[in-house]
Amino acid sequence: MTVAVGIDKLGFYTPGLYLDMTDLAHARGAEPNKYLIGIGQSKQAVIPPTQDVVTMAANAAEQILTPATKAEISMVLFGTESGIDNSKATAVYLAHLLGLPSNTRAVEIKQACYGATAGLQLATDFVRARPTAKVLVIGADIARYGLRTAGEVTQGGGAVAMLVTANPRILALDAISSYHTADVMDFWRPTYRTEALVDGKYSTNVYLDFFQRVWDDYQVQTHRTIADFSAFVFHLPFTKMGRKGLRQILPTATSAQQATLTAAFEASQADNREVGNLYTGSLYLSLLSLLRHGGLQGGERLGLFSYGSGAEGEFFSGTVQPTFQQGFDETFLANQLADRQVVSVAEYEEIYRAQLPNDSRDVQLAVGQETAPYYLAGRQHEQRQYRQQ
Repeated sequence: MTVAVGIDKLGFYTPGLYLDMTDLAHARGAEPNKYLIGIGQSKQAVIPPTQDVVTMAANAAEQILTPATKAEISMVLFGTESGIDNSKATAVYLAHLLGLPSNTRAVEIKQACYGATAGLQLATDFVRARPTAKVLVIGADIARYGLRTAGEVTQGGGAVAMLVTANPRILALDAISSYHTADVMDFWRPTYRTEALVDGKYSTNVYLDFFQRVWDDYQVQTHRTIADFSAFVFHLPFTKMGRKGLRQILPTATSAQQATLTAAFEASQADNREVGNLYTGSLYLSLLSLLRHGGLQGGERLGLFSYGSGAEGEFFSGTVQPTFQQGFDETFLANQLADRQVVSVAEYEEIYRAQLPNDSRDVQLAVGQETAPYYLAGRQHEQRQYRQQ
C-alpha cells in the first residue's frame, strides 16, 4: 500500500512592520490604483535590520515544531535567493538556532523563487523512501529592488516553514509533476549587487509561457483536466501575476467552475496582498492563504504552479486532507498580520538603508524594539550574531 506523503504543518513569519501602498503611491507621484489594482498589492512587509532569512525562517519554524518533533527531523532544505554566505548554508545556521539533532542533513537550495519547491519535491521523495522520516522545508527571502525603482512596489519579505511527513495533516502530494527549464535573463542578481535586476514585462510573459507549458504537459501525463481541480495556487511575486495565469486556462472550464476557481484565487491571494513578495516563499504563503480563507473540504484537489526566474517552472498537485486545519495556527497567523505597525515612507526608506552593510565592519544593531523569538543582534569578527529571546 502506498503511503501518502506531503505537507503536515505550515508556519509563516513576517516582521511586524508594513508600508501602505497608497502612501507609497502618493510619495512616488503615482495614482494609488496603479499599485492597488494594476499590481494587486495593498501592503508591503518592511524588514528591519534585526531580521534576515535565517531568523525569519527560525521564527516560522518555531510555530510548527515541538521539542519532540525537532528531535525527529532528518533533513532541513532551505530555499532562498537571499543567502547570507557564499559557502555556508543558511540551513546550517537554522539547524543550530532551532537545536536540531547533529545528525540532521542541512542544505541550501537556490533557483530564484523556485528553491522551496525543489526542496519540497526532494523532501517528499525522501519521505516516500523513508516513511518514518520528517523533513523541514523553508522558503525565506527578502525582495529588494531599490528605492524609486520600477520594482519597488513588488518588494516584501518573510518565511514559510513546511514539515513534510507521511500521512500529512494538510496536503498529500501527487507523485507526478511537470517541469520546464530554460536559460532566460528575465531576473537576476550578480554577486556584486544587493538588489535584483529585472525586465518586468518580459518576466511576466515568461511566467505565463512556462505556466501554459507545464500545465499542458501535466494534463498529458495524468489525463486530468481543469474539471479535476477545486483551486489553482500560483507563485505570486505580485497578485496580478497569478490572476493573469488563471485567466489563461479559465476558458476551458464550465461557467460554474470558472466562478469557483476565481473565488478560490481571491482567497489564495489575500495574505500575499498584505505582505508583498516573498520570492521562494510566495507560492506557499498563497497556499496558506487559500487554506485559511478558501472554505476548502477534505478530498479536494489543488494545482500548484511554481516559477523561478532564470528560469524554472513546475506544476504539481495535491489532495487536501480532512485534518488540514490542524496543520497551522489560525489565531497566531491572523494576529500576526493584524498586529503589525504601519511605517511612513520616510521611515521605510530609513529602514531600507539601514540593512547590515555589505562589508567586514563590526556592527551592533539596535535590538530594543525586537519582539520576535529569534533575531540578528549584529556582526562581530565577520560573523553574524544570532540571538534567541
